[in-house]
Amino acid sequence: MIKKLLFTCIYALIGFVTTSSAQQILKADSLYKKQNNVFVNTDTVSVPLAIENPLLLNQNYIYKLRLDSVTRTVPLPHNEYVQQYIDIYVKRKDMFGKMHGLSDYYFPIFEKALKDYNIPQEVKYLTIVESQMNPHAISRVGATGIWQFMFGTGKAYGLKMDNYVDERKDPIQASYAAAAYFRDAFEELGDWLLAIAAYNCGKGNVNRAIDKAGSRDFWEIRQFLPKETRNYVPAFIAAVYVMNYSGKHQITELASNMILKTDTMQVNHFVSLQSIAKVLDMDESALFALNPWYKKKIVNGTADLPKRVILPKLKSADLAGLYDVLNNDESDGSMRIIEASTDDVRELRKKKVTVPTSTAIVYHKVISGQNLTAVANKYGIEVQDLKVWNGLKSKTIVPGQKLKIYAKKTVALKAPASYLTYIVKRGDTLSEIAEKFNGATVQSIRKDNQLAKAGLQPGMVLKISKG
Repeated sequence: MIKKLLFTCIYALIGFVTTSSAQQILKADSLYKKQNNVFVNTDTVSVPLAIENPLLLNQNYIYKLRLDSVTRTVPLPHNEYVQQYIDIYVKRKDMFGKMHGLSDYYFPIFEKALKDYNIPQEVKYLTIVESQMNPHAISRVGATGIWQFMFGTGKAYGLKMDNYVDERKDPIQASYAAAAYFRDAFEELGDWLLAIAAYNCGKGNVNRAIDKAGSRDFWEIRQFLPKETRNYVPAFIAAVYVMNYSGKHQITELASNMILKTDTMQVNHFVSLQSIAKVLDMDESALFALNPWYKKKIVNGTADLPKRVILPKLKSADLAGLYDVLNNDESDGSMRIIEASTDDVRELRKKKVTVPTSTAIVYHKVISGQNLTAVANKYGIEVQDLKVWNGLKSKTIVPGQKLKIYAKKTVALKAPASYLTYIVKRGDTLSEIAEKFNGATVQSIRKDNQLAKAGLQPGMVLKISKG
């Protein structure tokens, strides 16, 4: 009897301890659940139950619904890669506010070119990822313009690059070249996301990724693409989302300085943008913004090959003055069209620095206020050539610095055999001309040409004694 009573007491005590412990665990568990919004399961056999944050789920679903609502021809799926870029872009409120402002001018240009080649209109948003709609954008490898064409690709699609123009910076010409590229890429690859990927890394890289993955689904081949391209397509989809749902993320449009109402004229003379701006009583920079492909701010039109210039909507009062300017040829006789050489950094690295044939080496001393572009324009050469010849890693130069230039020899025009000739360009000085020729001095040039003073006129032919 005593033993039974003892066992009963022991079991009761064990039961009390167990119940007390369970209550403590339950209280602790309830507190943890309340604070952390997760379910703690001590059962190591069954799969733990995890309650996801319902707000996050709801947000992701909204993003998907919104992308579905703007999807037309190009697939715009929502996944973790796209969401990462949406999260990045919605924080860049000023940038996307600026994109909305610029889109009022540029999107109609892009849309027409894409429509003419039967390319989906969504492709226009790629310009945000490529260049933020900046016609002067240049990548670290040399891709240039709003659509970021490499030199070789741009040339292959009909864009002209010479010492006066770079049509990669022409929004109209570059848009048609881009549309032609997408037409070819889609015909070869059969998928718009693959065509977009090819625009970033080339059709060859995409085809190799397809072979490795055994699939034509971008998300399947993504891991086999270059790192930049893996993120390029998600960034494009995110840009489409943000541009269409900016209001949901407190992004407001920022007005751009672009003139929206414009006229177009064909010019068959050399005329500077400065002269046109002056007669139209407008700022030269605003006119250059409409015509960014003219590298020297000179419209180099000829009778055989007129050039397009975009102007603000003309008033009848402007026509007479504009007519005079456009028909007053500003060429000085020394203006020649020189086809540009490649600025593809990858190609330049492969090439050895070679001395051009039939050239004379001259040294240019940098003066205060000069940059590489001004020096290149002075000698009719390309900035990239200057950088290669002088081993420059950037465009920074300083006053007093001497630059090596392989200048093409001037053809002697009815000059004695002991002389060279030089055609004076706008802005030339005697000291600068003397620097171009070994042994020449200001005094010797004055003497040889019987110059009473240092005054020079564009087009003047000077005799230069051979050093």
